[in-house]
Amino acid sequence: MAIENTEQSLKCLLGLTIAVLLFYIFDMPSSNFPKTSTSLQISNSYADELQHHIRQKREALYTDFEVEIEINATNISMINDLKSYLKNLQQKFIVNNVNVTLNTTFSTVCNFIDTGYQCSCEDKYVWPCDMCSTHGSCSANSDTCTCINTHHNGQYCQPTSKIPNMTDCTPPQAVKMSMTINKSFDIILAKPDEQKYKNFAKEIQDAVEQSYRSLLQHYETGSVKVTGFRPGSTIADYTINVTNSDLNFTSANTNLSNILSSKEIPVEANDFAQSDQKPLISTSDKFYPQQKMELKCPQSVNRKITWKVNEKVPDSTKYTIAGDTLTVNSAAYSDNGRYSCIVQTDSIPYIQWQDISIEQEPSISVGDDNRVFPCDGKTVKLTCHINAGYSVEWVLNGKVQPSDIGSDSITVNHILPKQDCKEEIFTCRIKGLPQLHNFSYSMSNVTVKTSTDDFTCKDDTLGYGKTNDKTKGLCENGKEGSITYTCKSNGWTIEQDDCVLKVIKDLESKVEGLAVTAIPEFMGNLSSAVEQNNASVTQSAATVKTIVKILSKIADLSKNINITHNKPVMESFLNTVDVIVSDNSSETWKNLNNKSTTGNTSVKLLQSIENISDRLSDEFAINLSSIQLNRTTIKNSFNQTSQLPNSTTQIVIPNISETTFITVIFLSNLNNVLPTRNTPNNDNRTSQNRINGDVVVVKVSKTINNITFAFDIADTSLGNPRCVFWNFSLDRWDTTGCKVKILGNKTDKVTCECDHTTSFSILMSPFATQNPVESTALAYITHIGVAISLASLILCLIIEMIVWKSVTRNDTSYIRHVSIVNIAVSLVIANICFIIGAAISNPYAKLELMIPVGPCSPVVFFMHFFYLSVFFWMFVSALLLLYSTVIIFGQLSRTEMMVIAFTVGYGAPLLIAVITVASTAGAENYVSKENACWLNWKQSKALLAFVIPALAIVAFNLVVVFVVVYKILRRGHGTTTQPDEKHVFLVIAKCVAFLTPIFGLTWGFGIGTMVFPAFGIHVVFALLNSLQGFFVLVFGVILDNKVREYLSRELSLKNISSTRTRSTSAGTSSSQLGFWQRKWRRNVYNVFTPSTTTSTNHFSGSGT
Repeated sequence: MAIENTEQSLKCLLGLTIAVLLFYIFDMPSSNFPKTSTSLQISNSYADELQHHIRQKREALYTDFEVEIEINATNISMINDLKSYLKNLQQKFIVNNVNVTLNTTFSTVCNFIDTGYQCSCEDKYVWPCDMCSTHGSCSANSDTCTCINTHHNGQYCQPTSKIPNMTDCTPPQAVKMSMTINKSFDIILAKPDEQKYKNFAKEIQDAVEQSYRSLLQHYETGSVKVTGFRPGSTIADYTINVTNSDLNFTSANTNLSNILSSKEIPVEANDFAQSDQKPLISTSDKFYPQQKMELKCPQSVNRKITWKVNEKVPDSTKYTIAGDTLTVNSAAYSDNGRYSCIVQTDSIPYIQWQDISIEQEPSISVGDDNRVFPCDGKTVKLTCHINAGYSVEWVLNGKVQPSDIGSDSITVNHILPKQDCKEEIFTCRIKGLPQLHNFSYSMSNVTVKTSTDDFTCKDDTLGYGKTNDKTKGLCENGKEGSITYTCKSNGWTIEQDDCVLKVIKDLESKVEGLAVTAIPEFMGNLSSAVEQNNASVTQSAATVKTIVKILSKIADLSKNINITHNKPVMESFLNTVDVIVSDNSSETWKNLNNKSTTGNTSVKLLQSIENISDRLSDEFAINLSSIQLNRTTIKNSFNQTSQLPNSTTQIVIPNISETTFITVIFLSNLNNVLPTRNTPNNDNRTSQNRINGDVVVVKVSKTINNITFAFDIADTSLGNPRCVFWNFSLDRWDTTGCKVKILGNKTDKVTCECDHTTSFSILMSPFATQNPVESTALAYITHIGVAISLASLILCLIIEMIVWKSVTRNDTSYIRHVSIVNIAVSLVIANICFIIGAAISNPYAKLELMIPVGPCSPVVFFMHFFYLSVFFWMFVSALLLLYSTVIIFGQLSRTEMMVIAFTVGYGAPLLIAVITVASTAGAENYVSKENACWLNWKQSKALLAFVIPALAIVAFNLVVVFVVVYKILRRGHGTTTQPDEKHVFLVIAKCVAFLTPIFGLTWGFGIGTMVFPAFGIHVVFALLNSLQGFFVLVFGVILDNKVREYLSRELSLKNISSTRTRSTSAGTSSSQLGFWQRKWRRNVYNVFTPSTTTSTNHFSGSGT
């Protein structure tokens, strides 16, 4: 068909369409009206496609058909012509006697623009709101939706009369929300692609949907979406769509809290908030260290405003809050984090927050700040290093100096004067940031002095110096820090290298303000840097120390912010540890440990391992060259053996009351890393202990009271094993709660039983005091010596019984012999207690088990009391001697002297012993837990309650001896003294003078066995201690000529009486008596002759 003009084309097109439609409609039986649409396509030069959609509407009196026609045209003018034509079209027809009314209108026009399709509605037509919310509105009028940003896809604008309530078609608003979950933040929740993230997000979305759909008005169903998780404890951010901003969350959030709690997601009803990440009002877009930082809450409402920093209430000592403004007077890199302004609304708080980042502090290094050079016109170099992100310049007398600029340094070449030697100050300062010049970190000075002196060391960079002068130089490229040099005869010599790899130093600076969610990436970077620079790291003490600081910071961050880590983070952490504790670094650790006894880098490393192992989640295992980690769930019992090379260390937990998580870490190389001190004053440089096995870290979420370890012995030449754990409070190895248990004949293992969990190992000593040969020799010496001592003491008491009446005729002699008898009795009882204590402790000491407190306590009390009594009765003897020679008061009666003697001899020791047990028994620190039943030394220093009184008495008695000897010698020159008086004094003085040093020396060696556990000291102490009774017999009885005389007389009289009874001649008896008298008198002091006359002094009689 030929079509000559537009009007004819349109008429033809429409006529054909109507004709077809009418034929289709009226030619069909009335009972078969179409229930589905039909379509017709016609092409011409103006129209590309014509589609027809017919819908039937029937009512009682008439039938209404609606035909939707879609025309796709390449020229908009056709559409406009069609509109004009339809306006003039006859609208009423009679077809087959049926009145037909045709009403044609345009509803939708879609145009293609640069950004895509836009479909607009004609007059009295609008888009449904669901189309606007799905595709977005492009309407000029925001009250209705007359334009959408997409192709219609078979849907068209609808008449306004058919869509009620269309006066306001505002698209749904997105509301950002947050909820605080009372759980530790699992670092894996920072990764949206992880399955754990997806599962957790779905649980929360389902719960929010369930609650908000029914209880939150204006909520758009199905619009909730979790957008992320962040720490503090665990905060879930999510969004919802609402059609009205007037929201009341009270009942919906209460219900939501209950739903989440039923899913074991603990959230309180008041832990919800509207949360929006928007910039706060600040005084600067960048903040530098030490600058004043002010942040203002943009919400200008008359409501209460509060602030939080990293989800915590700000520290009032650091932050100042005034109304809606938070101020940090001196910002630091550690102030990095999230700053939240919280406005309390009617039903839910509104939080506006921003992540603030403080710029890294510049680190300017110039070496030594004072340099001396010769005044000779040479050119010297001054170099300044700066960390990344900053640039610097050299300034002299306010003028910037021409310099050579490197990647991280700048060097000025300075020409020294040839004459007029002078001092000049060069300044290396931050370039381009004048606002920082008020802060000390922004610059560093170097004073250049010139001199005509002679110098031993000469260097155009370090400067000139004389012997033993020190200076600091810069590190080589790729490192930061300084090197300390000492001037020797051969030039400047490195004394200490404090250079740190630059890549490690950069990581250290970042860790201060590290976001929790950035920990996985940061630890991966640290692990890679350490592995790639393995050789440099292990040989640099400063680098190792810096790495440990980083690890400690990561562990502390995990602990303080309450987050948990998964396998990737822990693997990076342990990879780093594995490198820095390798065999290649043993000398480095030796240097680090020898620098101090407290705050060791190695201790910080162990603590960081313990801290981060507390913050693990899920089950996983890690196996490295010297580290093995296993985290698993245990029930009933647990048994694991190390799989590390040359290690079969085993851990056994026989009984577990409930299911729990356990983390076990075997570390085979920490024996070369950790210090070996096990006493407060035990320096690593003097300690003879060795860590002789693996170190095992055990962390259990429940209390464990029985755990067993079987350690391989690394060095079989060492002995005296001790089961220990590192006590961070005492800063040393501790045996509390652990004991050794030797199984059968296994000599290559040490089995430990402990009642708690932490970091365990075994300490062994090269002294090997438990060596079988030496132990047997000490046992023989002790047993034989104690037998001799007891026999001597019993003999001493027998002799005293025999001669008692003869030698106690005057008060002085009486008190002296009372002292000897009580000394002997106290030593007998003390030795018996010693034997009992040895019987209790020896089985435990041989196995290095803890000495039982219960059985030992009464034994130790009586030993303490009676050994002190020995010293105090010696003190009584000294007092008697001093009283007799120096004090010139009136005479004391025998009764008074006895009261004083027994009060001092037994009262004072009893008081000291009771006070000691009362002050230490509560903490179970009264009895030593190692080696023997005796007073405790390591924990409570209870041994001082014996040592101090004993040594004080020794000192006092020696002074008394000197005073008495001096007095007697003076009297011998000018004073008439009775021979018996001098004899008594000399006997007492002799007894005090000999026994006091012996007792003092004995216990001096006793203290030495605790401080210097050498075999020889043990032998000397065993000899002296076990032979004290023999010394009392010799110096207190046998060497007294009066006792020998009266003893020989008593024995002679008994012998004569016996002979007479047997009718033996008297001559024999006389000769026998003479023999004994001659024999005993060989040692008599011939200066004095025994006299039976009464003394004119305070005391009378001839007894001794």
